[in-house]
Amino acid sequence: MARAKKTKETTAANLGFEATLWAAADKLRNNMDAAEYKHVVLGLIFLKYLSDAFEEKHSSLEQAYSDPQSTWYIAEPEVRYGVIEDPDEYRSENIFWIPKEARWSYIQQNAKRPEIGKIVDDAMYAIERDNAVLKNILPKEYARPGLDKEKLGELIDLIGTLNLSDSENRSKDIIGRVYEYFLSEFASAEGKNGGQFYTPRCVVQTLVAMISPFKGRVYDPCCGSGGMFVQSEKFVEAHGGRIGDISIYGQESNPTTWKLAKMNLAIRGIDHDLGAEHADSFRRDLHATLKADYILANPPFNMKDWGGENLKDDVRWRYGIPPTGNANYAWIQHFIHHLSPSGIAGFVLANGSMSSNQSGEGEIRKNLLEADLVDCMVALPGQLFYSTQIPACLWFVARNRSNGRFRDRRGEVLFIDARKMGVMRDRTHRELTDEDIERIAGTYHAWRGDASAGEYEDVPGFCASATLEEIAKHGHVLTPGRYVGAEDAEDDGEPFAEKMTRLTKQLSEQMEDGARLDEEIKKNLGGLGYTI
Repeated sequence: MARAKKTKETTAANLGFEATLWAAADKLRNNMDAAEYKHVVLGLIFLKYLSDAFEEKHSSLEQAYSDPQSTWYIAEPEVRYGVIEDPDEYRSENIFWIPKEARWSYIQQNAKRPEIGKIVDDAMYAIERDNAVLKNILPKEYARPGLDKEKLGELIDLIGTLNLSDSENRSKDIIGRVYEYFLSEFASAEGKNGGQFYTPRCVVQTLVAMISPFKGRVYDPCCGSGGMFVQSEKFVEAHGGRIGDISIYGQESNPTTWKLAKMNLAIRGIDHDLGAEHADSFRRDLHATLKADYILANPPFNMKDWGGENLKDDVRWRYGIPPTGNANYAWIQHFIHHLSPSGIAGFVLANGSMSSNQSGEGEIRKNLLEADLVDCMVALPGQLFYSTQIPACLWFVARNRSNGRFRDRRGEVLFIDARKMGVMRDRTHRELTDEDIERIAGTYHAWRGDASAGEYEDVPGFCASATLEEIAKHGHVLTPGRYVGAEDAEDDGEPFAEKMTRLTKQLSEQMEDGARLDEEIKKNLGGLGYTI
């Protein structure tokens, strides 16, 4: 299978100017909570992006219509101005129309004025007024008394240093990189609550690399800030496809997170359908008839209040009614319900989902296995998530495991134990490296029979392919550690008898040293008047 070209950016921590920009922006936070400051900063970055894309097109039109040598030359200044300021000239190329009072040049000119908060709010309202797709999306609380206007002006000047005004920088996804990095840092700063809108990049990359969404419908019913979609588009482009080869469908119940997702996708020009508003996927499924080719998701772990008591007869519970006090198996069945006949889903759940027998969960898991839906299970290392210390795993389920795209995998499940992988980004957060992700995804691809993925073989302590009969003997528990066994001890070439002779001699010498030290301690204590 073709691999994307390696870059130097092996972890989110190993970036360039993004980290410098974040450090500067964070200094301006003052006493504001990260959760609140997040919308202030990301809203301004989004405004800068919209304005720069507009200004580039504006300049090119001005040059074309003002140059007498150009075939587009317009002699009359009034007519020329009217054409350059025609919103349709921009919308026809999928560029948002930005009115004068919302252009970054105007915002920055007024950054030091005490009324800058109102100026930014008015700019946001003006953009929404003239671009229906952004209606009710942009933050508009910059004029509130609690926001230090001097700090706001400094932040505007700082974001103004981002050079987004040419297509080359946008092709490098400069703004996307900044936006994604800031999302990550805000999630870290918010701690537990940060996980509501952000799934660590390395986890998303692992899911995307494993299911390989090349073409078709991609769905995430709990999409947070849209990271699954962004990484899916990056995967397609990195492997020679075109942005737009996949169709994006999503849903998010948190209104502010839903807005973040809309902005995150708009920054990259990714067409999407996240519904007309935020909504709960269980209570109000906005894509009720959708059958997706790929599902990628990180639902809330062990969600208690999900409304299950009012959904007992729901058509989605084909493999058993999920318990009202835990939504894990409701999410699994929601995903399966939305899969196309040849669709595949990859999602994150708490480790308990692999072994729990409470409230009928074990029976549902058994039914999923007997229906031959479970394709692969991956145990993840700890400390990957900002929102929880609960150990997590990846599930992969497939509707048709005998289709022609891969080998016939019916009656088998692949188990991967990745708990020892990753590197510590800081004292509390771990990340999977590019090499880790490649090894996990490559193992899965070889096992399921991807072209050019190589031959699969069990690796003790890391991966194993188990039959449904073996899994049944383990009570339908899906914890990889039960199946992969222990890692092979490295053979150092020393014969066993010689090794035992050497080790026992070494132990004897250590015991003699220990006895001698004990006597010296007793003697010293006796000199102080204490006896043992």
